[in-house]
Amino acid sequence: MAVNPELTGRTFPPTAPYLVGREKIREFSRAVFATNPINLDAAAAQAAGYADVVAPPTFAVVIQEGTLSQLLAEPDSGIELTRVVHGSQQFSYSRPIVAGDELTAQLSIDSVKTLGANAMVTAVSTITDATGAHVVTATSMLVVGGDN
Repeated sequence: MAVNPELTGRTFPPTAPYLVGREKIREFSRAVFATNPINLDAAAAQAAGYADVVAPPTFAVVIQEGTLSQLLAEPDSGIELTRVVHGSQQFSYSRPIVAGDELTAQLSIDSVKTLGANAMVTAVSTITDATGAHVVTATSMLVVGGDN
């Protein structure tokens, strides 16, 4: 089954709120070898002007994953997980993610482009805080292999 081109422009419902935990940020920081003290030590983060530890920039994928799951679960998408490769990832921040944030994400599909038997799906996840203020936009390009 080919990727459904009618996904372009589709917006999915917002995800359930995700409460960002201090230990989750610390675990993620260690996993990606982030060594900045603001990523690991609450006192260092507070001394730098933050309320709590600050997530490394790539932490947004943790919240974005919920939106991409919606896409992969969409019955008419034509996307089979075993044929998906993550082609690219970009983040555009209004402010850093900090422990204690309650974040919600909403996915929209920017484009579906076909290249031979393959498709490139550009998925944009807009992540906001509990007040509705923008925190980060995470853009992924997924390469979906076609039938050979």
